Amino acid sequence: MDRAAAEQLDAADPLARHRESFVIDDDHLVYFDGNSLGRLPRRTEQRLAEVVRSQWGSRLIRSWSEWIDLPERVGDRLGRVVLGAAPGQVVVADSTTVNLYKLAAAAIAARPGRSAVVCSAEDFPTDRYVLAGLAAQHGLDVRSLAAPEGVGRAVDRDVALVMFSVVDYRSGEIADVASIASAAAAAGALTLFDLSHAAGSIEVDLDAWGVDLAAGCTYKYLNAGPGAPAWLYVRRGLQDSLMPPVWGWFGQRDQFAMGPDFEPAAGIRRWLSGTPPISGVVAVDAGVSVVEEAGMRAIRAKGIALTSMAVELADAWLAPLGFTIASPRDATRRGSQVALRHVEAYRLCKALIEEADVVPDFRAPDVIRIGLSPLTTRYCDVWDGLARLRGLAEERAWERHDPTPGAVT
Repeated sequence: MDRAAAEQLDAADPLARHRESFVIDDDHLVYFDGNSLGRLPRRTEQRLAEVVRSQWGSRLIRSWSEWIDLPERVGDRLGRVVLGAAPGQVVVADSTTVNLYKLAAAAIAARPGRSAVVCSAEDFPTDRYVLAGLAAQHGLDVRSLAAPEGVGRAVDRDVALVMFSVVDYRSGEIADVASIASAAAAAGALTLFDLSHAAGSIEVDLDAWGVDLAAGCTYKYLNAGPGAPAWLYVRRGLQDSLMPPVWGWFGQRDQFAMGPDFEPAAGIRRWLSGTPPISGVVAVDAGVSVVEEAGMRAIRAKGIALTSMAVELADAWLAPLGFTIASPRDATRRGSQVALRHVEAYRLCKALIEEADVVPDFRAPDVIRIGLSPLTTRYCDVWDGLARLRGLAEERAWERHDPTPGAVT
């Protein structure tokens, strides 16, 4: 493939117009890190200005009449547009770590007498840390699997909770969620999935997949901004039988009665704890609205095309230079990212950022992660970014950079 072919793909791209919905100050910069932090939607600036000046600035506390149910309203939109969840099952709240803790703790409490939990040994650190902490607190065994495919053998009547990510944060591999959920249900265990690298990049159907509980962030493919609040999902049939471990006044049945005892609200609202960060929830709503206009089917189709192009170019250009692909070859089993393995991945990432105007990220010990956000990444970006990487590798650019490990993004 030559660059002219990439230009033709961009010209025919039905999602190309949505790139104009984002703040992009430097058209030469190749941004390969949308799977860590998405770009800023222009409408988010407008929405936040309205909240700050018109609502907070002018209406002051009277604006709570518009804000009070915002976490549920935005949760419903997120469920409809991105998660395959019927209304009343998603709420925007807290951080991913806090939500994973709340959901996992409630699930373990709901399966008394069981002695184990199951997770992936390679999952994102916060997921493993949360589960390990709860297991230590409750005296449970942690059954860590090398891959989700082994869940059928690992789950028995001793297991209270099975917890995995839908998309692997390093390789981009997509788990067979429905099969995992089915195996767990057969043993009477509950399931909890992290969708941080899935929501907004692949088509998701939590209700149809039989998922019990789920959580995820909003600042990656949903473009809600750094530190934006996360979300959680609780299947409707479980909502009134699970008790959140953090009791807060926003989850109280009669919130403004200020009663002496906690009485959980019915439904998903009981999972709210403290006062929600309104500006953050508004940013989530703005980001999801862009996704809604584009449509998840089109976003997923472009994600497959972008990653397939990256794999094709890596095979042709980078494999002879010592690179291997650490993502699934089957595009349907791959999220919107490609993992490139190289012995000098760390210093090559530094060279890309400091010398070539390419922003990927590094994952230890030897992975350059190429995140391709379909709403903002062009086919020419894939061509240019990998061409620049090839050039750096050919000239052994890593030799110009300090090998001391540190943050690279």
